[in-house]
Amino acid sequence: MKFKICLALVLLLPLSVMAKKKLTKNKKTPKIELATAADSASYALGVYMGTKSAYAIEQQGLKAEIFARGYNDALFGAETIMSNEFASAYLDEYAKKMVEIENEARKKAQADFLAENKKREGVVETASGLQYQVVKAGEGAYPTPTSKVKVHYEGFLLDGTKFDSSLDRGKPLEFRLDRVIKGWAEGVVLMQPGAKYTLYIPYELGYGAQGAGAVVKPYSTLIFEVELLEIVSE
Repeated sequence: MKFKICLALVLLLPLSVMAKKKLTKNKKTPKIELATAADSASYALGVYMGTKSAYAIEQQGLKAEIFARGYNDALFGAETIMSNEFASAYLDEYAKKMVEIENEARKKAQADFLAENKKREGVVETASGLQYQVVKAGEGAYPTPTSKVKVHYEGFLLDGTKFDSSLDRGKPLEFRLDRVIKGWAEGVVLMQPGAKYTLYIPYELGYGAQGAGAVVKPYSTLIFEVELLEIVSE
């Protein structure tokens, strides 16, 4: 696992975002002449990469001046404080450490949120740690753990990010309850057709330590607004 500040990440950051942050102007530097197309392309690439690198470095809590020193030393063949092999190994370990810190922060955020959330009026916590709130009651039979159901739903992270929505797609989702995450399987069997619940799903009942895709990070707590439209089959 290579450190996220590598050029692969730097080049993915959009220039529209980069424009929000500007480096402090340096003192005057020697003028250069862009005499050929290659000269202009070289300078353009430097501006493009430098702008993106500055933002990425700042976001990682690193120091642009020291990055530039290491980059220039390596680029122009100067003696470097670290060998390339040592630098690569160090960045691997640093990246792992940063991931661990982020994961612990998400775990703490979940614990704090759920501890406060269960105090709210109408919120019920089950033995597994699932929390739910009845937004609208339904009527009729309850699904079984193997039922196929049809639902509309929207999914959010603790910071309010919406990561999935059948409403946005304009099409309900059908699935068997024994083929979804544990939080869904447990929560939906508590509902009757026509009901709408908010499910607060701890990471242990969600996507766990793996996460799901680029948005749902490892150890993410999930909040779902779920409306049970129909029990399709038992």
